[in-house]
Amino acid sequence: MTIVLIAALLYLLAAAALVRGVAREPAPGRLWWAAPALGAIALHVAAHVLVWREVGAELHFFAALSLVGLGMAALTVLYDVRGRMAALGVIVFPITALTLLGYGQAAHPSSNTLDWRLQMHAWFALLAYAALAVAALLALLLWAQERALRRREFHRWLRALPPLTELESLLFRTIWVGFALLTATLVTGVLFVDDFFAQHLMHKTVLSVLSWLAFGALLFGRWRHGWRGARAVGWTLAAMALLVLAFFGSKFVLELVLRRTV
Repeated sequence: MTIVLIAALLYLLAAAALVRGVAREPAPGRLWWAAPALGAIALHVAAHVLVWREVGAELHFFAALSLVGLGMAALTVLYDVRGRMAALGVIVFPITALTLLGYGQAAHPSSNTLDWRLQMHAWFALLAYAALAVAALLALLLWAQERALRRREFHRWLRALPPLTELESLLFRTIWVGFALLTATLVTGVLFVDDFFAQHLMHKTVLSVLSWLAFGALLFGRWRHGWRGARAVGWTLAAMALLVLAFFGSKFVLELVLRRTV
């Protein structure tokens, strides 16, 4: 629990450093927030590894949520280091801190060891959720930026974002990565999960496929018709909502409401 608390504090420190940097308009390239962020990610990984050594790999609700948060934080650090994306870190780091604290408070029962094929399926799924969750946040930032610019409201927080076209390009690159990972998730699920269409997985399967189709339609619309702006934001958020319902919605109901093991 000590590691969890220190990691959560470091995430919050990194977010605070980004907020302070935006307020002070620092010179480009100053990365004083990166040290606490990288330290938090390292401790976040260590917290999971220490539990896994005791009870085996966990994929219950809070463990999966924490791992997705970890993936989001890692991707955010990559984006923040390479460009002007402080606003993303300000949002993602506190969210990740909360997911880690939830994991630290959760029970850690012994888990059955998954074979390498199911582990690969699970990791594809977690990485897909992390990438597409970041894409959803980028879509919200894109919507807020477009809205502010149309109204000629030049808020200070706009300095934490790259130019509109660059942000839009980053959004679709992230969606492409998430879409590829989601495709790999569905393919490995069909190939390696014996009861992929069992009753307790049917709703998860249907919603995941619908989300995959929605993201695919968005990418096709972008390529064929140049979709952008509000339409791109709407499709991204709708597809992500389906994905959240497919995985975390079903795990929440089955594990925390019905107390069933999935």
